[in-house]
Amino acid sequence: MKNLSVNPSVPTRRKLLGAGLGLAGLSALAPLAARADDKYPSRPITLVVPFPPGGSVDIMGRQYAEPLSRILGAPIVVENRPGAGGSVATQYVSRAKPDGYTLVVSSQSSHLANPLTQPKVGYDPIKDFENIAILGRQPNALMVHSSLPVKNFQEFIEYVKKRPGQVNYGSAGIGSMGQLNVEMLKAATGIFATHIPYRGGSPLVTAAIGNEVQFILDNLVFMLPHVQSGKVRALVVASEQRLPMLPDVPTMAEVGYPQLNMSSWTGIAAPAGTPDAIVQTLYKAIRQAATAPAMVASLKERGVVAPEEMSPAAFENMMAERLKLFGEVVRKAHIVAE
Repeated sequence: MKNLSVNPSVPTRRKLLGAGLGLAGLSALAPLAARADDKYPSRPITLVVPFPPGGSVDIMGRQYAEPLSRILGAPIVVENRPGAGGSVATQYVSRAKPDGYTLVVSSQSSHLANPLTQPKVGYDPIKDFENIAILGRQPNALMVHSSLPVKNFQEFIEYVKKRPGQVNYGSAGIGSMGQLNVEMLKAATGIFATHIPYRGGSPLVTAAIGNEVQFILDNLVFMLPHVQSGKVRALVVASEQRLPMLPDVPTMAEVGYPQLNMSSWTGIAAPAGTPDAIVQTLYKAIRQAATAPAMVASLKERGVVAPEEMSPAAFENMMAERLKLFGEVVRKAHIVAE
């Protein structure tokens, strides 16, 4: 069996194994018996990550790289190409040869927020890609600083309404999903809050736990340790069901806003024109990796929901619906990324 190749500047294979994906847990992931043809894959596959090492998208891509390498019987070379909020790498892959050997780890940032808010993004998230499969869903949550005198969603809405413009919310930047999520919340509830954009997730976390901003509506995964420590308080989660790690926190549907019940997602995409046989081979390999007990357990430990079975066509339909939905939010709020 061929070994996984990785960029030495990014987290090592040992770190992946430490996340709960040891070789023993992956031994059941045998290579696919049927390939797209007799040749694919016959050489290493490059999996491009549009963000720096260590972030949630990077971690998710690397978490799948090793089992996919084993299933496909070919090395997976993970390559980080950060820049422009993920647009640099995503555009690069959109123009790559559609032969199944250059893939991108897609996300709501690269395939939803950027195309809607960056005037010259340089790619169409549906027309320029074969969107193959979802790797995992990361629930969003409305989180407030522990000092805010609210204990539930309704108290939060009433508190902000009484102080229009006096309460700040943070995001990872203008045009980020964190901003789009709050703009949708504002439209649904009638609240008004002041946006404080930061340059990425790390400074946003620092601001949220330091009370520079009073709330965020963003990916729960990177904030979960601070929720569990009590530095911030999760009032509601955007997921179909309550989360095992936060059993007392209601869903958006439970508090009366089912239209806000949307988790973030991370997926894998190939350039448009990639042969359907190759797309199906990759889809089957991703599904095999996603349903392995070791993968499910590892994702759950990090607060990630294992992906449901969703065909490439269904994946693109979901993306088209969200592009339309958030497109209205962007137009009404006049959001243009820097």
